Amino acid sequence: MTSSHFELKGLPTAIGSMPQTDPEEACLQVLAHLPEIPAWPQLPKRSFLENMYVQYSEGFPGVVNLGERIYVDRSQDLNDALAQLYVAYLEDDVERYALSPDYAAGLHAFLSRDVGSPVAVKGQVTGPISWGLTVTDQDRRPILYDDILADALAKHLRLKAAWQERVLRELSPNTIIFVDEPYMNSFGSAFVSLSRPQVITLLEEVFKGISGLKGIHCCGNTDWSVLLETSVDILSLDAYNYGYSLSLYPAEVKAFVERGGIIAWGIVPNDEDVLAKETADSLVHRLEETVGALAKKGIDADLLMDRCLVTPSCTLSPLSPQAATNALELTAEVARRLREKYGRETQATEGETI
Repeated sequence: MTSSHFELKGLPTAIGSMPQTDPEEACLQVLAHLPEIPAWPQLPKRSFLENMYVQYSEGFPGVVNLGERIYVDRSQDLNDALAQLYVAYLEDDVERYALSPDYAAGLHAFLSRDVGSPVAVKGQVTGPISWGLTVTDQDRRPILYDDILADALAKHLRLKAAWQERVLRELSPNTIIFVDEPYMNSFGSAFVSLSRPQVITLLEEVFKGISGLKGIHCCGNTDWSVLLETSVDILSLDAYNYGYSLSLYPAEVKAFVERGGIIAWGIVPNDEDVLAKETADSLVHRLEETVGALAKKGIDADLLMDRCLVTPSCTLSPLSPQAATNALELTAEVARRLREKYGRETQATEGETI
């Protein structure tokens, strides 16, 4: 585990995306409800540039932004642009891969605010699997299937993550960066032709740019053993819909938590109709059932409660602003009740480690 492993016992945070178009309002909501681990808000409804696949495209060799679609023009000579990327990678020149305000208004608004004294601050970057399967070349072939572009993509995202972590440390010495991989729910299907070693290699390249806590988020079902085989510190999942699926990998989950791994339980649903029917009590009960299923497979329930975060199941951007606020309130309340019930009190101070 990373040496900056600070206490996160049952604290709440968010996945990232919010429905607001005003970055200041989005920051206010996050800081009001998640002061312990605020996450800077991505605002896809504000601009196409804040779509999770466009947001991290800035500066990638050959990228073309049409305003409604981005792609990589492989028909042009990319040698010089690729060489520049590799020089920046070798020299760790992260400033060349900063997220500009047009692409991340929520991040820049977040950086300008007084966030108090949080336990940690959280950021996020789109993962290489999802980015590489979504973004195509000019012939609509996913760039992940081009060996040169796939390697370049992982290094590009590594630099983006490293820059982000650097600027977030201006707010707190403790940082968490999630690598968001929604497309991992298609791993192993006929639609995704990727091997286990390829996935792990690409993810590890991005992780190497993160010196604080590194997480990975997948909002669907997947082969969790692949992700748990990486050096990841935090596994984030949609526990509301897919929490049971972790019990299919008891050996891997057991090894993960015993080495200090943290599970971010996305127990608060991001479907507006479903959310309206849930309460803090019902969600605590649902999470306890999931933890109980893992305990029956020989995984220490106390360890699971010691090493966890509480989050929404996924992005809140599809919700109305009021429903998103309700989701943040529920996330904070579920976390509070779990900590109260199980005696998880974090007395974290700057630089404190486990």
